[in-house]
Amino acid sequence: MTHLEILVVYYSRHGSTLELARAVADGVDSVSGCQSRLRTVPAVSANHEATEAAVPDSGPPYAEPQDLKECDGLIIGSPTRFGNMAAAMKYFVDGTLNSWIAGDLVGKPAAVFTSTGSLHGGQESTLLSMMLPLLHHGMLLVGLPYSEADLAATRSGGTPYGASHWAGSDGKQPVSPEELRLAHALGRRVAAISQKLAGRQAS
Repeated sequence: MTHLEILVVYYSRHGSTLELARAVADGVDSVSGCQSRLRTVPAVSANHEATEAAVPDSGPPYAEPQDLKECDGLIIGSPTRFGNMAAAMKYFVDGTLNSWIAGDLVGKPAAVFTSTGSLHGGQESTLLSMMLPLLHHGMLLVGLPYSEADLAATRSGGTPYGASHWAGSDGKQPVSPEELRLAHALGRRVAAISQKLAGRQAS
């Protein structure tokens, strides 16, 4: 049986969003019959043009249009910038016009995650901002239900709109166990729903 692939695309400046992305990917991989495809996006310059090399020096490769076409679900993550997604992620999303025209993502499950420097620094508005283009793509949005006990108990990140992390003003606050479990749960949830949409039984 062919594995369903869930594309996890992130932008990370100080490493916190990357750590969440890995937890999300682990959640995807915990579902039998599903596997994650971890990708990043390059930074952009002040004039919003991509400035990085075509291939990153280390870590996952950059997301390509073919990744969107081939995936069975999509989860995107970005740090917060003034209550919105970072420019690098916005640049990537704005470049998905051809995928939108082709309908590559229509009917596929999607989810979002973020990291902020302050506890009330715009986590939920950032998550909502990332949902808007996914709705335009015809995707089915997946959040975190309160059946996840950590959602009601967390003293750091974690929202019903998606996984999140409070990184602190210096970006060095460790990702908490609750935040990691919720990120893992988000990945697992998208994978399980992708299986149901494909007519398979999640395990």
